[in-house]
Amino acid sequence: MASEKISIKNGRLIDPKNGIDDLIDLHLADGRVAAIGKAPDSFSGARVIDATGKIVCPGLVDLAARLPGLEDELAAAVAGGVTSLACPPDTRPPLDEPGLVERLVRRAADAGLAHVLPLGALTVGLKGEALAELGSLARAGCIAFSQGGNAPIVDTQVLLRAMQYATTFGYPLHLQPQDKHLARDGVAHDGEVASRLGLPGIPAAAESAAVASALELVRTTGARLHFTRISSAAGITLLQRARDEGLPVTCDIGVHHLHLTDMDIGYFDSAARFNPPLRAQRDREALSAAAASGLAAICSDHTPIDEDGKQLPFGEAEAGATGLELLLPLTLKWAEAEKLPLAKALARITCDPATILGSHAGHLAVGAPADVCIFDPAALWQVSAETLVSQGKNTPFIGCGMQGKVTATLVEGRLVFGG
Repeated sequence: MASEKISIKNGRLIDPKNGIDDLIDLHLADGRVAAIGKAPDSFSGARVIDATGKIVCPGLVDLAARLPGLEDELAAAVAGGVTSLACPPDTRPPLDEPGLVERLVRRAADAGLAHVLPLGALTVGLKGEALAELGSLARAGCIAFSQGGNAPIVDTQVLLRAMQYATTFGYPLHLQPQDKHLARDGVAHDGEVASRLGLPGIPAAAESAAVASALELVRTTGARLHFTRISSAAGITLLQRARDEGLPVTCDIGVHHLHLTDMDIGYFDSAARFNPPLRAQRDREALSAAAASGLAAICSDHTPIDEDGKQLPFGEAEAGATGLELLLPLTLKWAEAEKLPLAKALARITCDPATILGSHAGHLAVGAPADVCIFDPAALWQVSAETLVSQGKNTPFIGCGMQGKVTATLVEGRLVFGG
């Protein structure tokens, strides 16, 4: 169904991929970008969105967002300016059967909000033993394959076979690197804070050992591998070397890890329990530098959890935080602290993740999908249970002030949030 013709006028258009940063109008028709600057003659009578004082940019692309309540979380996505998102396979049940993937794709399409890009389970039941039917899952709509965040493959022979198979058929893999044995029973970064609180630690070596092992298999197989939620300086160093070597690897960082460290656990604050854990200040600085340089993209790692899952002792609480609606303001806050140009910061949450996902989203050239985010960079607001659309109110930023608020989101040229 064709969408209406829309002209977005008087805004500052920032399209990092195409090098646009200017006060210029954007015109949308038939779900695509029709023109930039002067409107086509056929646009007389088109709907006008006045973006005076606002930023107009590509819809955000999120590399990891869990969707336990699909419609509610997709509503949260568009409220946060996110128009495309990858859904990890660690759903209940996991995305290891084509029928489950087809149902997810169908329900997302029916919701008519953000585009959902499923990541299929790499192994049956995410058990790390037998490979799932990757071909069937790909035909059902999976764009890549993963183990999610809590099911690392322990048997490297299985991982080698997975990489060989994926390379043969051109399937990308997404892996969160963590050595299960080094991380065993840990709940926080293995450092001074964990020692003081008596919490079992997860050393940074649990990540770097897994990264190093996977990189050796990439060298052997040539597999395209995306490392998700890197959390340590050691992991970043290994990935920078791999990129310099020319290996086909990419990585992302959870936006919370750009702001928080293990010190933010305070006195057992379960809102600050993450997987991977918040690490030391030097790790946070290395992550920030990697994102600033373009080595790493930024994702929300959206993990909505109900109160029953968080209102527990730190070691028993579920790991994760809501993030879809905070991805933009936290990225803006990070960019301001790092004195990073706005276009570069927006690239980390638009065109960079789109490239990793093999998506045509993330830019606004003529003919590109009309997925657009409009936000007020000066708007001040406070994070609270009432201001969050997501069912998950679990975030260590509850009560914190934010600057930058989405005022409108368009998907395929349709206004799906704001006005």
